[in-house]
Amino acid sequence: MTEGKLYYNIGEVAEMLGVNASLLRFWETEFPQLRPAKNKKGTRSYTRQDIDLLRRIHYLTKDCGLTLEGARQQLKNDKSPDRNMQLVDTLNQLRSFLVQLKESI
Repeated sequence: MTEGKLYYNIGEVAEMLGVNASLLRFWETEFPQLRPAKNKKGTRSYTRQDIDLLRRIHYLTKDCGLTLEGARQQLKNDKSPDRNMQLVDTLNQLRSFLVQLKESI
């Protein structure tokens, strides 16, 4: 993530997570705590906190295999970041780095 940016558009966030923008819009309807700012045209602006929440939702639904209801309950009951989610994120970043390194050789 670019450290200097305060807001990210839906395309940037979708690329970060490796999902479609439509999935992010769907999750917005399913998770009440996810409310990115919108301008008059309806363009979404995601903050780092929004992206952290999206990463957590992605981890719970895709990596842990929870249903949307299960993920909602997990987010509602557990406010602290999940250590496993952080490990998976770090491993994914390492994998991306290694793939790029392999391609450059």
